[in-house]
Amino acid sequence: MSKRSERKEEHLALAQMFFDKEKNNSFDQMHLLRPALPESKVDLNSIKTNLFGKSIAAPFYINAMTGGSKKSYEINKNLGRIAAKAQIPMALGSASILVKEHEQLTSFEIAREENPDGIVMANVNPETPAEDVKMIVKELAADALQIHVNTVQEAAMPEGDRDFRWLDNMRSIREALDIPVIVKEVGFGFDESSLIKLKNNGFDLFDVAGQGGTNFAQIENGRNKSDISYLEDIGLPTVITSLIAKKNNVDFFVSGGVRNPLDILKGLCLGGKMVGIANTFLQKLSQDGSDGLEKMIADWKEELAVLLAVYGQSDLSNLDQIKRYYDLPLKSQIDQLF
Repeated sequence: MSKRSERKEEHLALAQMFFDKEKNNSFDQMHLLRPALPESKVDLNSIKTNLFGKSIAAPFYINAMTGGSKKSYEINKNLGRIAAKAQIPMALGSASILVKEHEQLTSFEIAREENPDGIVMANVNPETPAEDVKMIVKELAADALQIHVNTVQEAAMPEGDRDFRWLDNMRSIREALDIPVIVKEVGFGFDESSLIKLKNNGFDLFDVAGQGGTNFAQIENGRNKSDISYLEDIGLPTVITSLIAKKNNVDFFVSGGVRNPLDILKGLCLGGKMVGIANTFLQKLSQDGSDGLEKMIADWKEELAVLLAVYGQSDLSNLDQIKRYYDLPLKSQIDQLF
């Protein structure tokens, strides 16, 4: 196994080690005002929507996790099949490994083989040459591309990059493709100045991926000989970075610490077009197999439809109009940043 593949498998093992389904995050400090008399009914059609020209059954998706190793082949095979059955999108983990190790392609393309008609998003790092990205997108028949920006993870990674001058190459990638390009954080959130810079350079879709779920500084610290745990708390909470994106009128997906259907609803109320879930699904797959994850996603779809009815909504169009309030610690952060 190559060093890159070993790192992929180490990341999977450490994500499982540090997973805490009871972990508190900013969603817990955000509250939606519920009407006592909603005058509504539960309807699974209420959560159906469209993305990238395709119909999907719910406004949430399996977010980027893995690829590039033997273990990730099995994971992506299961996730692809489940995504197809559930009719929800799926994002693959970083495929930049294919530039040096094209033989790892099968661990990514298996997801498309299992999900030939659904939405599959490819994922690369911001330094991947544009021509290689075109090849990856073509081979995976990707409907969209995520470019992940992960400076904190790279800083924490023993073998991480130390040159973060990425924007020129990111523009080259975008200009080389004719599919939507999503700029994605990896759990530390977007600040306002970076969003504005990306927007001014022609990027128009983001995955805010805020702090509150998988912490890649913690994961890399688990691989490090020195203690760099001080990097684990320098991100922006998911609620905060979502509000920043909403303020700047960009289209965005919400991810980072999504644990249940109420978190999904909150992400949609913040203005997210879609909500991404990664480690919660990954650990369910690990613990209860593909049948367990398949049932969880089916249950979440039903529960999200129930929540829409509870909050008096018949579809997804006006969720950002639901009134909300925040606990004081989060309200203080909002007041300081806005």
